[in-house]
Amino acid sequence: MTVSGIRAALAADPDLGAGNVLTKLVEHGAALDGPGMAFDTAVDGHPAFAGLTLGELRSAVAARAAWFAARGVGPRDPVAVYVTTAADCFLHFMALSWLGAIPALMNPKLPGDVAAEYIRRLRAVGLLTDAEHRRRLAAADRGLELGFGLSAVYDAADTGAGDPRQAPAPYRHHAEDPIAITHSSGTTRMPAAVLQTHGNLFVGTRVLRLGKPRARGTERILSALPAPHAAGIMSVNHALCNRSDLLYLSQPDDGEAVVSAIEQWRPTGVFGFAVTWAELARIDLSKRAVDTVSLWYNTGDCAHEPHIRHLVTAGSHDRPTAAGVRRVPGSMFVDGLGSSEMGHSAFHITHTPDTERYGRCVGRTHEFAEIKLLDPATGQEVPVGEVGLCGMKSPTLSPGYWNDSLNTHRNRLNGYYLTGDLLYRDEEGYYYHVDRMVDAVDLGGGKWLYTAMSEERILKACPDVLDCTVVAMKTGEGVITDVLLTLHPWADQEADRAEAIRNALAEFTGSSEAAAATLRDVLVIGSDRLILGPTGKVRKFLMRQRHAAEAAATQESRTL
Repeated sequence: MTVSGIRAALAADPDLGAGNVLTKLVEHGAALDGPGMAFDTAVDGHPAFAGLTLGELRSAVAARAAWFAARGVGPRDPVAVYVTTAADCFLHFMALSWLGAIPALMNPKLPGDVAAEYIRRLRAVGLLTDAEHRRRLAAADRGLELGFGLSAVYDAADTGAGDPRQAPAPYRHHAEDPIAITHSSGTTRMPAAVLQTHGNLFVGTRVLRLGKPRARGTERILSALPAPHAAGIMSVNHALCNRSDLLYLSQPDDGEAVVSAIEQWRPTGVFGFAVTWAELARIDLSKRAVDTVSLWYNTGDCAHEPHIRHLVTAGSHDRPTAAGVRRVPGSMFVDGLGSSEMGHSAFHITHTPDTERYGRCVGRTHEFAEIKLLDPATGQEVPVGEVGLCGMKSPTLSPGYWNDSLNTHRNRLNGYYLTGDLLYRDEEGYYYHVDRMVDAVDLGGGKWLYTAMSEERILKACPDVLDCTVVAMKTGEGVITDVLLTLHPWADQEADRAEAIRNALAEFTGSSEAAAATLRDVLVIGSDRLILGPTGKVRKFLMRQRHAAEAAATQESRTL
């Protein structure tokens, strides 16, 4: 069957969802020698970067499904998955979904003590892990073999030995069936366990991918998204449904590894988080073979303007001309704003070398999302141009947090899910992200310091700054702000940037001079001084704590 025929058959199937794309493709007659998935590690005798066909992918998944079934794993059984590679993450996600079980996908960078407590809270029946993560959990001294209520601990190295012919018939999912538990980035400490269903995690794929022509640049996709994230599951389902080639990387926050993979595998599109683009900003792409890329696709946190501009000048795309279609320099960057809880980004905007709508603009809303910006105190919608807390209604939303009804309901207001983001909307219907609610600082008198927007302005004002973190702290005498800079290798380490940064802090309406007046110090730091979460996001809460402690210790030493 042709690609268009398969896409049409999938689009017409009401039982298709996030938990059964692989088995539905086979059911609808997709060619078994067509694209499955490629990984950056070897799988069942297939070398790294050598793609598994659809038939080979199905066989690998069926083998693991048979292995789990033989050990009593079945529908509604939550199984924690704490593994290193993207291959182990996705093969076991699909195998457990085949059985109707609920894989709880964990980021491999979670520290052992955090992972141990997270597993305990899941109340999973089993844990699938590997040697590295077993050691990490054992070092946390939590009694891995005895605690958490686990009935079994499985080794990812063993599961491929199952007989695919012994796999039971695939479980028939209902739209409300849980198919995965993913987790938030854990910006404070403990990640929240976010439930994903067969229905909510497939709305974006059905509406935006199967309901419309295949997007330019998605013929051959390299994914640098974190595999255990909701965005990881959606990117795999997107590629499979559109019969695209897909390579999934296991180390998405290593910029050099991403560029090397682009050069080796030659994708037309690259998917990633904001941290990926910050890493690529370190690299002179004009000297690297990235010419095949016509699409950069971002989700999670919206990306910074300098990082986007760096990318859209790279790559190339087809342009119709009077002499026929020509390949010309330049690419497009699709930006948005999403989270595990949102299920799919509610916003979208496309940048090219010619676009100028930046300033943390996340675009307009997708057709399935209803957004209202609410006053945090009253719950009433704020006027156009005024910053409000983002409230969302959408069929993509997660139904809530696993084993945590308190926080499930705490994040709802007037029927809307509160994303925790602060935005404003302009007269044309474009939305602009200014900060996370937990990071914004009230300066009094209706004035606020928005750290994310401040970072955006600083990066634009100081081209030699690669990345920056604004650390604002409340003291007994008011708010003080220190700006921590990571510089490009070619930057002058001793340059005085204080005035440019002070002006940048005062630039955004709503901050004005009150924000600029809080600036205490500008410090150049190495990237090793940043405190990052498992997805690469800067953990500003912990940065504030550490920086405040260090500043207090320095002040005390000066007074002795």
